[in-house]
Amino acid sequence: MVPSDRKYAESHEWAKKDGEVVMVGITAFAVEHLSDLTFLSLPEVGEELEAGDRFGEIESVKAVSELFAPVGGKVIEVNEPLADDVDAVGSDPFGDGWMLKLQVDGSESLDGLMDAEAYERHIAEESD
Repeated sequence: MVPSDRKYAESHEWAKKDGEVVMVGITAFAVEHLSDLTFLSLPEVGEELEAGDRFGEIESVKAVSELFAPVGGKVIEVNEPLADDVDAVGSDPFGDGWMLKLQVDGSESLDGLMDAEAYERHIAEESD
């Protein structure tokens, strides 16, 4: 089930906005396709990202995937425990597996991203 309280990028990152802070992670669909996660690299706090910028990568036993910012903003927090326990991404990608928090200005919106229903259609098409 795809949570309806956030927006989704075609590259399988999610964004959950709370005021001027956007929490970012990857979806369960992405985790399932990567399987057996082994390593995660995340940006430094203070780094400025534009929507679509590469912010890190996640590795599994079968692939390395780049991670892309679904929105632009300043990195104000990274989920440090994931460096030692990348399995949290796999076990709870929409909760404890969040990756970073971005400070966005008031004009930054999630309008260019898909809602849960559109994302479910997207992953159904990708699975065909």
